Amino acid sequence: MKKRISFLALCFCLSTPSAWAFRCGSSLVNAGDHKLEVLNKCGNPVFADSRIELRYTKLFGTGLEFGQYVPIMIDEWVYDFGPNRFVQLFRFENGRLADIESLGYSR
Repeated sequence: MKKRISFLALCFCLSTPSAWAFRCGSSLVNAGDHKLEVLNKCGNPVFADSRIELRYTKLFGTGLEFGQYVPIMIDEWVYDFGPNRFVQLFRFENGRLADIESLGYSR
């Protein structure tokens, strides 16, 4: 019985949308969305910043293990949707939405 409940719980978790989504008007923005999709759904951000971040990645081959630094393009967009909603920081990695962070109310 416990195995069946665990299996059903796992199926439910896998069938639900991503762990988070953010509503822009009548549209939902999800992890993995492209910058252009977010721009179409949410409009222009009040602030945008870009940088390149180097991340160390291990590579495995035929008996060899080595690593290299890989450049990741980071874009951060800030949205202020008004006095009754939190300011949101959207973080993109290589053009895809990776994270949304609430920054609190605007001043």
